[in-house]
Amino acid sequence: MARRRKGRQVDGLLVLDKPTGMSSNAALQQVKRLFGAAKAGHTGSLDPLATGVLPLCFGEATKFSQFLLDADKAYDSTFVLGVGTDTADADGAVIAQASAAHLTEDAVIQAMATLTGAIEQVPPMYSAVKVDGQSLYKRARAGEQVERAARSVDIYCFELVSFEPGEHVRISVNVRCSKGTYIRTLAEDLGAALGVPAHVAMLRRCQSGPFGLDDCVTPEQLTAVKDVGADADLDALLQPIESCIQHLPRLSLSEAATFYIRQGQPVLVPNGPQSGMVRIADAGGLFLGVGDMRDDGKLAPKRLLAQ
Repeated sequence: MARRRKGRQVDGLLVLDKPTGMSSNAALQQVKRLFGAAKAGHTGSLDPLATGVLPLCFGEATKFSQFLLDADKAYDSTFVLGVGTDTADADGAVIAQASAAHLTEDAVIQAMATLTGAIEQVPPMYSAVKVDGQSLYKRARAGEQVERAARSVDIYCFELVSFEPGEHVRISVNVRCSKGTYIRTLAEDLGAALGVPAHVAMLRRCQSGPFGLDDCVTPEQLTAVKDVGADADLDALLQPIESCIQHLPRLSLSEAATFYIRQGQPVLVPNGPQSGMVRIADAGGLFLGVGDMRDDGKLAPKRLLAQ
């Protein structure tokens, strides 16, 4: 018999403005305790240094977390050119220094252009990527260096916002990118293109899939609501489960088709999309989950809410 989870059933998404100095998992556990939730998960780690948009999935919403893991992201960041650290960010120990006084704004912009579009990145040692079943950051802390395969990522926009010249140049940038992009690696690669070490001094995620900073709630706001309100007041801050997949077409099914879909059986959908993932609703508009349109015109269930 499966062990029953402690806590109450909470279903929905909370878009947290993660504070600096806290791991994504620590932020998740703090919010989970505030809600008294039985089940919760985050949708892709932010470095402890980083702040900003961290969608958290509660209960049935965890079934759809992959959509946010796979979503495009956007960041504001500050890079320091001329100083390198072992973690590639300001939390690490300095391991390299060189004068960047010769760098010009035009030179930086030209180097950034070479790192825009489809590029290859080697994940940093201080990352959650697993090699041979163990996280790279654990092996890095043990003093190991592990060979890592390059990964393809897309940098849709790499824009220079400000340039502060000096022995160590500070630049502010905007980045819009695909899943799996490491901004710390982008900073190091930019430094390499300019012939100097580099690291990230500040990182703020502004967008994760459909969610932006305007959707965020801070831990302080949650604590304030918890202190003066009831569970229902916290739950009012949640986004609907369906909010993370608004980009998918939505199909409403007949009562009969709804019955068979809920049994896990494909159903024929007249005038449905030719292919791809879709949102599924019953005849009354109630969200049921997501499915996949097959070549034979039938809709196959993929992720359904518990009845």
